[in-house]
Amino acid sequence: MRISGGAARGVTLLVPKGDLTRPATDGMRQAVFSSLAARLPEARFADLFAGSGAYGLEAFSRGAAGGVFVEKNAKAADCIRKNITAVAKSAARPESALTLLASGDALAWTPVAGGEPDLVFIDPPYEMIAETGPRLLARLAVALAGAADPVIVFEMPGELTLEPPAGWECAKRLGKGARQPTVCFFRRAR
Repeated sequence: MRISGGAARGVTLLVPKGDLTRPATDGMRQAVFSSLAARLPEARFADLFAGSGAYGLEAFSRGAAGGVFVEKNAKAADCIRKNITAVAKSAARPESALTLLASGDALAWTPVAGGEPDLVFIDPPYEMIAETGPRLLARLAVALAGAADPVIVFEMPGELTLEPPAGWECAKRLGKGARQPTVCFFRRAR
């Protein structure tokens, strides 16, 4: 798996061995970032259930100011640490713009008041989405109240649909088909 665009394009990302993570495909990330292109410059992000950190690192490579990765698996967190170093070096940008919360619980993560991200990437284990996804979205809708126009980018299997929290909408969905990855873009209803 590689960074597909921006200053660190082509950098290979380390992925934890085994089936602990399910990295976002290159094609899906390219589609997501084509949709987000205008929002990326200087954006702050949070990458929850970060795995290899692919979503956040792709955003950073494409101009995001920085962000936070939340990952509780130690092997995955070690890969993220190494990937941060490689991407920051290739992009000639400071690693200090990126924070890793190793041993962090993505279901409990809350941004610091005044430091709400513009983009939140969520790519959890698919088997937990039906049970925890609605709660997570509702909690983030409250936590992001101080952000100007946040977008939650949620990867899930095509056969699953999550209802947005009150005052939010699914503005766009990429991908289709049962048992295929799709991405929903949740934002405040207009």
